[in-house]
Amino acid sequence: MDVYIKPVKKAALHGAVKIGDIAEVSAQNGLAKRVESLKLTEINTDESKLISVIDIIEKINSSLPGHTVVNVGEQDTVIEFDDPAKKENRFFSFIKAAVVTIMLAAGSATAIMSFHSDAQMSKVFENYYYIFFGEHAQNPVVIHLPYSIGLAVGIIVFFNHFSGKKLTGDPTPIEVEMSVYEGEVTDNQIDTLNEKRKTNGG
Repeated sequence: MDVYIKPVKKAALHGAVKIGDIAEVSAQNGLAKRVESLKLTEINTDESKLISVIDIIEKINSSLPGHTVVNVGEQDTVIEFDDPAKKENRFFSFIKAAVVTIMLAAGSATAIMSFHSDAQMSKVFENYYYIFFGEHAQNPVVIHLPYSIGLAVGIIVFFNHFSGKKLTGDPTPIEVEMSVYEGEVTDNQIDTLNEKRKTNGG
């Protein structure tokens, strides 16, 4: 009988780790439940562990022989320790969010002002004012004001986020970048743990 498994790339667990904790299992006649209940390892410390699909296949073959295992998911799964006793410090989280917000705001403002200075946007606005109104003016508010509003609206639309809500169902650029970053971090963890496993002889 065929057993289809779909391991995930990363999981946060504590205590006994079973196949069902890190993989979806599909099989007939109640076999899936038996496969899901098979214990692979335990994780009780902050040290990450690596479970390869070979480990899962060997466990299934040794505990429930006579079945063909087909992998349709990841080849390696990183397991991190999820401390059930650890509580989130809400004050520290607030301070961290405030510091990050201030840094991002200051950095964004500096970048925008640097761009405007390099591109001589004040001269551009003065030229626009002369084109539309036929006279010269320094720092024409009638040009600066709609530009500033348009800049803010453009940023909101680009980042697809305003006042804690998404404008559309699409992922925001930050969410996309965070997903890419987390994927690269996990790939690095897998490579590091694989090297460690080879060094330790399996």
